[in-house]
Amino acid sequence: MSYCHAIERMSDDRKALHKKYHDHHYGFPIHDDNELFGRLILEINQAGLSWETILRKEENFRRAYDEFAIAKVAAYGEADRARLLADPGIIRNRLKVNAAIENAKTILRLQQEYGSFAAWIEHHHPRPKAEWVKLFKKTFKFTGGEIVNEFLMSIGYLPGAHSDDCRIHQQLLKLNPKWLDEA
Repeated sequence: MSYCHAIERMSDDRKALHKKYHDHHYGFPIHDDNELFGRLILEINQAGLSWETILRKEENFRRAYDEFAIAKVAAYGEADRARLLADPGIIRNRLKVNAAIENAKTILRLQQEYGSFAAWIEHHHPRPKAEWVKLFKKTFKFTGGEIVNEFLMSIGYLPGAHSDDCRIHQQLLKLNPKWLDEA
């Protein structure tokens, strides 16, 4: 069952949480580097957990990681790591915290070389999912196949975020998501 159809079967409080993401974020192109970085952090933290857990903690992640400001996160030291690992509002996993910090440093390097994280992604488009996974695994920490797939689907680079019969799918088509380049 697709995410689009699964939401309709949820209880009202769960439905409201998921519909906000589904209707306004999932599959929509993102061009701001900090927001792309934030989405990558959320996808990495979802590994092994439900997406609902991440949605419920999203604002806590935003606060804990300085609104996903790449330069700030890249400058985090041991005190910041300790603060994040002690923060009950986020996922307190050392590998995921370290990945966020190291990935911020990587994105700073990509920004220097390509002008932006968004430009780096665009530079490598289009490519099949398997090649995206290899590229991300080579470039970033804690980025396996499912994380890369969901990240790229969630920002409009891979198809599948919405069912063809979903009204949001029709809205997204008007925004010319990158996955249409491959169709």
